Amino acid sequence: MKVILLKDVKPLGKKGELVNASDGYARNFLFPRKLAREANAQAMNEYKNAEDSKNYKIATQTAQANHYKQQIEGKTLTMTAKGSGDKLFGSVTAKDIAAELKNKYQITIDKRKITLPQDIKSFGKYTVEVKLYTGVSAKVPIEVVEEK
Repeated sequence: MKVILLKDVKPLGKKGELVNASDGYARNFLFPRKLAREANAQAMNEYKNAEDSKNYKIATQTAQANHYKQQIEGKTLTMTAKGSGDKLFGSVTAKDIAAELKNKYQITIDKRKITLPQDIKSFGKYTVEVKLYTGVSAKVPIEVVEEK
C-alpha cells in the first residue's frame, strides 16, 4: 500500500515522502498513530503540489545565488583597516566582509557562509569563499589596505 508519511518513521523514511508499506503495518501502526495517510487521489494531488512548490523554491533560490555569484565573483573587494607597518590592529573578520558585501553590492550573506583561508591580520590580498546556496559558491578576492 502506498502511503504519504506525516512524520519521520525510522524504517520507512522522512516526513513528506511517498513510500510503500505493507497493508497491515499501515492500518495497524501508521494510521492509528497519525504517522502516515493513505495515498489516495486527493492526497497524491496535494503531494504533487507540495513537490512542485518545493522544486520551484529551490530553482528560484539557485537562480538568485547564481546571479549573486556573477555579481561578485572576480571583483576585488577593498577593505580598509587601521594598523601600523604590516600588522593590523585586530583583524578582518567574516562579519566585516559580509557588511562590506551588503554595502557595496546589496547582497545579504550570513557571516557563517564566508570561509576565510586564514586569519586576516595583516595588509595584503586574500581570497575568500562565499557559499551562496547549496552547490553555489563564489571566490572573492579581498584586498586589505591601510586606512588613511
